[in-house]
Amino acid sequence: MAVSSEAVKELRELTGAGMLDCKRALEEAGGDFEKAKEILRQKGHAAAAKRAERATAEGLVQAYLHHNGRVGALVEVNCESDFVARTDDFRELVKNIALHVAGASPQYVAAEDVPEGTEGDPKELCLLLQPFVRDESVSIQEMVTEAIRKTGENIRVRRFARFELGR
Repeated sequence: MAVSSEAVKELRELTGAGMLDCKRALEEAGGDFEKAKEILRQKGHAAAAKRAERATAEGLVQAYLHHNGRVGALVEVNCESDFVARTDDFRELVKNIALHVAGASPQYVAAEDVPEGTEGDPKELCLLLQPFVRDESVSIQEMVTEAIRKTGENIRVRRFARFELGR
């Protein structure tokens, strides 16, 4: 199926994926935008898995303080290069993760960090498994995976701390 350049451009603006990737996804999906977005999302997961072992020595530490000053969070998110750490997309990701930590009170970064015998659902305890507080249709892990796909670098949430007055 021939795909128009306008359709490729529109999908690129929606997803941030490369032009050729968008064209191939639209061709594979028969012109269906939702299917094409899902194809690009799956490719992003595959790309993230390939990069998972690469070292992450750069990144950002971000603080979030709730408007009433009673809840705050501090997060460290690492990437491979300082170039990516300075991009607006990476900064926005780290800011959103800090906001999420303050709002959702996760206990651990990932499921493998939960000690054996811990009571509770890992989806409630683990930051990466939780749905994002501003858009519950996407998990924190999916946000990180999308950033990995966009930047081409491994990104890892290293640690976080949450503070609440009176606790």
